[in-house]
Amino acid sequence: MNLFKFSDDNKRYHTWNYYLRHRFNSKVYKVPLNAGFTCPNRDGTCGIGGCTFCNAVGSGNFTQPSSMDLLSQYYEGKKMMENKWPNSKTIAYFQSYTNTYGTLKRVKECLEPFMSLDEVVGIALGTRADCLPQTILDYLHSCSTKKEIWIELGLQSIFDTTAQRINRGHTFDVFKDAVKRIKKTNCKICVHVINGLPNENKEMMIDTIKALNELNIDAVKIHMLHITTHTKLEEEFNKEPFHILTLDEYVDIVCDQLQYLDPKIIIQRLTGDAIKEELVTPLWTLNKTVVLNEIDKKMARYNLYQGLKICKKI
Repeated sequence: MNLFKFSDDNKRYHTWNYYLRHRFNSKVYKVPLNAGFTCPNRDGTCGIGGCTFCNAVGSGNFTQPSSMDLLSQYYEGKKMMENKWPNSKTIAYFQSYTNTYGTLKRVKECLEPFMSLDEVVGIALGTRADCLPQTILDYLHSCSTKKEIWIELGLQSIFDTTAQRINRGHTFDVFKDAVKRIKKTNCKICVHVINGLPNENKEMMIDTIKALNELNIDAVKIHMLHITTHTKLEEEFNKEPFHILTLDEYVDIVCDQLQYLDPKIIIQRLTGDAIKEELVTPLWTLNKTVVLNEIDKKMARYNLYQGLKICKKI
């Protein structure tokens, strides 16, 4: 029997689908968009080359070309999603690169077309902690009266040694400051975490999750490290290979991470996507269903729940 508070099915963690259905009384899906931004870690402002794991499209593998206008991208993406989930609501997801790295005028131009679309219940912006000027935060706060606004921050790890290793370009202190400033608005925060980064052990990965409880964030995405073609990380891995987590190791780590995470924090994802032709390793990540099923089975087998190790009662 599943007694987890934030679940309507067999999931023993607070799923994104559970949150959206209860929040909007409908199926809701994200439509990925490419607004043509770049990144301060690519153009020389704070670094060059980007994070070592990031590919040429700024981790926007399933977006349309930025040469296509945003509404056309949206309707093209929605058309594909409608085949699976007809009559659903949507979130316009600005996925590629750093979507607050531009002028206020440019950010407004990107968001305004979606503010008047009734089926769009939210807007999500993938960005960095060092790219959130107050003028843009104030604007996003004003948008939150009409749409739910999600700011997605790439943390990956709380450890600055790891940040330097992957060329993230800012410290954990910068990240914490950004979270504090966002929390003064009505915007919601989703944090991206990567398991299996070079030189990190299980305890470090769990420590990253524990730290999120102290920051009062709203959601998290947990990914397995992907090594993909044409990235700096691929070059480094070919020169000096490091341990890549197996499926069993990843499942074990995620199940422990979930037990240390506040059950109110939404799990937007527990495994990531990579284009098959570009993925070097680990190939087991290509089958997302297997990964999620293995996590579900282990949690059910041992009667585990999100927050189990920090809450006396779920």
